[in-house]
Amino acid sequence: MNRRPSPPRRRAASRERQRGAVAIIVGLLIVVLVGFIGLALDGGHLYLAKTELQNSADACALAASYELTGAPVIPAAAFPRAEAAGRMIGKQNKVDFQGSAITDGNISVTFGTTLAAGGIWTSAGAASPASSYVRCTITRGGITAYFMGVMGFGAQTVSSLATATLAPAQTNCGIPLGMCRAGTATATSVPPFGLVPGQWYTGRFKDGGGNWNWINFSPPSGGEAQLAGLLTGNGQCSLNVTNPVGQPGNMGNAAAKAWNTRFGLYQGSSNVTNAPPDFTGYSYTPFDWPTQTNALLDFVAKRGTNTPYGSSVANGNAITGLSISNAYDPTTTIAQHAAHGADRRLVVSPIIDCATLSTSGTHTTNILGWGCVLMLQPIASPNDTIRMEYEGLSSASGSPCASSGVVGSSASVGPMVPALTQ
Repeated sequence: MNRRPSPPRRRAASRERQRGAVAIIVGLLIVVLVGFIGLALDGGHLYLAKTELQNSADACALAASYELTGAPVIPAAAFPRAEAAGRMIGKQNKVDFQGSAITDGNISVTFGTTLAAGGIWTSAGAASPASSYVRCTITRGGITAYFMGVMGFGAQTVSSLATATLAPAQTNCGIPLGMCRAGTATATSVPPFGLVPGQWYTGRFKDGGGNWNWINFSPPSGGEAQLAGLLTGNGQCSLNVTNPVGQPGNMGNAAAKAWNTRFGLYQGSSNVTNAPPDFTGYSYTPFDWPTQTNALLDFVAKRGTNTPYGSSVANGNAITGLSISNAYDPTTTIAQHAAHGADRRLVVSPIIDCATLSTSGTHTTNILGWGCVLMLQPIASPNDTIRMEYEGLSSASGSPCASSGVVGSSASVGPMVPALTQ
């Protein structure tokens, strides 16, 4: 039996009801879609902010950890210096699409002795001398939620942290001065290579001899001018154990002047801007340090106050018993040591077999290891006897020597360099 067709009015009413249902569904879907879009955009905004803060935290921790040097313990003065370095570098970054500065109030710098769960993290003023880890936490509030604010979400707070310490590097930046191992002592001898930490080792500046020898990192080429450039600059980098080194010959006035720049004593065109001094020029000789051993802790204290060689060269000579020429006046001031100073007197020195260097037909020998050495005094003449204090292997835990380089493994023998651990 055939049905009678629906009246036109009834069919129109049915279509209207369908359109109304579709409108409701579309409206609900638009709300959900806007929510997902808001989540994606605002979530991406927050993720970008966290990434920006992580960059700042990483930079802060690495810069701060560089200052955690000292043997046998980290001196108290190193912790506020580390915090200041971390804050300064951390603030070089920006947040919120690189449009807003990171301030001191966003940065927390703390120190700890262990990464184990439950470890205590303290401020610089309360840090233990064994605090070998530094943690930077960067927190920023007020990150606006553009779309999700419609759904009741207010401004958000984002935080990132990074932890760093010092670890042995794969390679080294060394000065062209090789410490002579004692006899046939090796890296496994006690002490390693027969060299005693805290001991003063002597040699004549002109030609070495005694406990050390000038070396050339690129035999057979090179000479005094090349070595003087290394002493004025950062030394020779990207060096490894077994690299061959040669014997350059006698050293003269050019090398002596370059050596003295590290003490803040300048002649000619050298100055604090093109040949940075150490943080201190205070010097140690048998005259002012009769024990001739273990001057490191006093040196660290003098660094903390940026003590110069003397208020004048004559004053410095009176303290040390040296006879540095007045041509080196004016002596670098406290303010100049503070403004331009760098890690210039605690240096990484190759450990070599000086006997082989002198007797081999090629006058070359291989680098056996790396030592940390404190440069004790400037040079009045190339004929002077100079002294260095040996501070142990540069890879030893707590070594006061730090350098640039790529972090290695626990078996690496390079100096301690900043390394992120978290």
